[in-house]
Amino acid sequence: MRIEARSVFVEYQMRRSQQWMPALQDVNFVADSGKFVAVVGPSGCGKTTLLHVIAGLQPATRGEVSLDGQPIKGPGRNRAMVFQSAALLPWRTILRNVTYGLELQKYPKKRMLEIARELIQLVGLNGFEECYPRELSGGMQQRVNLARALTTSPEILLMDEPLAGLDAQMRELMQVEIQRIWLQTQKTTVYVTHLIDEAVFLADEVIVLTARPGTVKTVLPINLPRPRMLELKKSPEFHLLQAQLWDLIEEEFKKLGEPGSERLA
Repeated sequence: MRIEARSVFVEYQMRRSQQWMPALQDVNFVADSGKFVAVVGPSGCGKTTLLHVIAGLQPATRGEVSLDGQPIKGPGRNRAMVFQSAALLPWRTILRNVTYGLELQKYPKKRMLEIARELIQLVGLNGFEECYPRELSGGMQQRVNLARALTTSPEILLMDEPLAGLDAQMRELMQVEIQRIWLQTQKTTVYVTHLIDEAVFLADEVIVLTARPGTVKTVLPINLPRPRMLELKKSPEFHLLQAQLWDLIEEEFKKLGEPGSERLA
C-alpha cells in the first residue's frame, strides 16, 4: 500500500492550561508501496505521533493520511504496529502469544497454528514454540512481537523504536534480521528510530522531521545495495549518508539550544 500524508497537523490540548500544543505541522510525504521508510528527528518532534496517525490510533487535527487514496478513519487490519516493548503475555507460550490475535478473530484452530508456526520460522525462532517469554532474550522477545504483528498479513508495518531496549550488539544483529524479514515480506514499512546509523542501514529513504512542531525538513534517499551486511557501516558511502543526516538534525538541535554532545550517531 502507498502511504500519503497531506498537510497533516496534530495538536494536543494541555489538561491544566487548556491551551493547544502543536505536535505536527503541515506534514507532507509519500511512502511508495513496498518501501522501507525511516523517520528521524529531535526528541519530541512528533515521530511517534505521526506513526499513531498512520495507524489510526490518533486523529489528525487537520489534513489527512491516505492508503492507496483512501483516507485513514481509524485502525485497520491492513496495518500492524510494533512497539518498543514486546509486551508478551507471560503465561502463554511463544506459539500461543503469536496466535493470540488470531484467536480474537475466531480463526479455525488448525489454520491459526499453521500461520503462527510459519511466522515463528520466518523470524528465526524454530524450536522455541513451547518456551515462555521469560526464557527468551530481549531480541528473541522482539522477534515474537514482530511475528505476532504479521499474523493478519498486514500490508503496512509500523515500527516504533522496536530495538530501543536492546544492548548495542544485539541491536545491530536485529537490524540485519529486520532487513531479512522485510526483504521476504516486502511490506510497506515506516520505522521510527533515534539512531542515524540504524535509519541509514535499514531504509530506502529517511524522513527527517524538524524540531517541534514537527514538519518534514527533507527526505533523503538511501541508495545502498541490498541485502546490506553490517560491514557496510564501515564504508565511505555509509559514513557520507550518516554525516548528511546528522548535519540536518544538528541544525534542529541548535534551534532547541541542545549541546552538540547529544549526537544521535
